[in-house]
Amino acid sequence: MTIHYDTLKAWRFEPLERTYTPHDAILYSLGLGYGIDPLDEDDLAYVYEKDLRVSPTFANVLGYPGFWAKHPETGIDWVKLLHGEQTLRIHKPLQASATVIGQSRVARIIDKGEGKGALLLIERRITDKASGELLATVEQLNFLRGDGGYSAIGQPSDEPIASPLPIPERAPDAVCDLQTRPEGALIYRLSGDDNPLHADPATARAAGFDRPILHGLATYGVAGHAVLKVACESRPERLAMLYTRFTAPVYPGETLRTELWIDGSEVRFRTRALERDVIVLNNGRAEIR
Repeated sequence: MTIHYDTLKAWRFEPLERTYTPHDAILYSLGLGYGIDPLDEDDLAYVYEKDLRVSPTFANVLGYPGFWAKHPETGIDWVKLLHGEQTLRIHKPLQASATVIGQSRVARIIDKGEGKGALLLIERRITDKASGELLATVEQLNFLRGDGGYSAIGQPSDEPIASPLPIPERAPDAVCDLQTRPEGALIYRLSGDDNPLHADPATARAAGFDRPILHGLATYGVAGHAVLKVACESRPERLAMLYTRFTAPVYPGETLRTELWIDGSEVRFRTRALERDVIVLNNGRAEIR
C-alpha cells in the first residue's frame, strides 16, 4: 500500500485540549535533567514552584496528536518512519498553568523518489483556550523511508524544503555540557510519549539498540536548555525559535555537549553525546529576543 497525497493532506485532526499545572511543567523539566545540580539556582527555577519558569520546549508535548501515522488509512509504512527535524516557534511565553488547544495539520508531503523516501511535515498550532492567543507553533518533519516514489503514478508532491544551513567552520563561541539522568527516559515518558522503546529493554533490543534510548524530543529539550543557559540568561521569554536535525540516538545518563556559535540574535548549535563522541543533533539554529 502506498501513501495517497490527497488523503494525507485532508487528514482530519481533532483539536486537542490540554490543561496543565506547575506539576506537569516541573515533571517535564526533570525529564530533561534540570535540577541535577541542586545548587544551580537558574535550573532550580524550572523545577521548583516558587517563581516557576516553564521551559519553552514544553510546548512540544502540548496538544500532541499521538502516533496517528500508524492508522492503516494513511498508507504510511510507519515501521520505517523516522523523526527527522523539529522546529518550535514561541509566540508568547508559557505560563505556569493554562488550558491550551493543539490543532495539527499536514502542511507538506514531498516525494524524494523511488527508494529515496518521502518527507511529511506536520504543523501544530497551540493556542490559549481562554484568550485565543497563539502561544506556539510546532513543526515536525518526518522521513518516510518506505514511501518514496508515490508521485510516479501521478500524485502531487509539494515544494522541497530548503536544506538547513551548515554549522560554522570556526571554533564555537561557547560550550555547554549537560548531564542526562540515567532514568531520564522513564521520567520524560510521563509527559506523554509512552513508546516502550524508551522503557522496555526487550523492545529496544528488537529495534536494534542494546538498551532503551532517550526520546528525540528530550534530546532536543536538553539542547534548548543549553541555549537558554548560554544565550538567554536562563530567561524563557528570550527564546523565540529553536530548530534542529536529529542525527543519532542518545542513551539516558549520557552527557550532552552543545557547541554554540552566537551572532547577535541568532545562535547556531550542534550537540554530541560526549562519552561516545557522536553528534546527535546537527544544523541547529535558535533565534533570541
